[in-house]
Amino acid sequence: MLILISDPLGPALPERLTPFGEVTMDKARLPEAGIVVVRSKTKCTPAYIDSAPNLRLIIRGGVGIDNIDVAYARSKGIVVRNTPKAPSIAVAELTMALMLAVPNQLIPAHQSMEEGKWLKKSLIRTELYGKTLCLVGLGRIAMEVAKRARTFGMKVVAYHASGTPSPYAEVVPTLAAAVHDADYVSLHLPLTASTRGFIDKEIIAEMKPGAVLINTGRAGCINADDVKMALEEGRLGAYATDVWPNDPPPPDYPILHAPKVVMTPHIGANSVENQDRIGAEIVEIVKTFT
Repeated sequence: MLILISDPLGPALPERLTPFGEVTMDKARLPEAGIVVVRSKTKCTPAYIDSAPNLRLIIRGGVGIDNIDVAYARSKGIVVRNTPKAPSIAVAELTMALMLAVPNQLIPAHQSMEEGKWLKKSLIRTELYGKTLCLVGLGRIAMEVAKRARTFGMKVVAYHASGTPSPYAEVVPTLAAAVHDADYVSLHLPLTASTRGFIDKEIIAEMKPGAVLINTGRAGCINADDVKMALEEGRLGAYATDVWPNDPPPPDYPILHAPKVVMTPHIGANSVENQDRIGAEIVEIVKTFT
């Protein structure tokens, strides 16, 4: 069976998969492939799937599978799997890094030093200790964030669709109530029809003025125009994000031109350790499948 690695997933993965078949990274061989391994870049549309008549398994190295037309794949008898456990620590640590960067003024402090300025008196920091964090979504990554936030002395509340109680956060029944008193709101949602544009001007109006919004989930879960307006008006204190509608985002994407934004280029799952964990999960999936 031919295994096509369509997106980069660490240098060790091809060798780890060789016991299960021929491994290639030549995308031109898609029609021969029985297994395709993707990250975010490859879009498994119906046209893509139709061009792979031998395809039996699609593996998404990561959590979300919104770049795969799952229903169409399954209608063709193709199994779709992902690696939901692997990225939890890497993305949770980046979430905390973004959460720390804003109140500690890390970006303006660094930039001012590069410019030869000494802004010791004007760059005023605030602490995470004693602040309230609201997690929107409470999957594996959010729970890892909750654990870390609690060690910082933060109060952690959460809203998620099932409303199931959690040992890591106080689960609040409505999104409006969950965000109401939060100093930080961190998004950990999959992108679905019900979560697209989930954070809009109505929800932002429910937030505490000056609250910081953090997004390491999916860019489509915010209304970018509403977030930009809230930043310009000072309704939001900052927006810190690692996720974009495309990699890279289009030049006219509103967040790129908004004030008080901390941005990273979708690096949440890119730790060396996480690449190894993703590879291990992929190997186990292929081993079980073949």
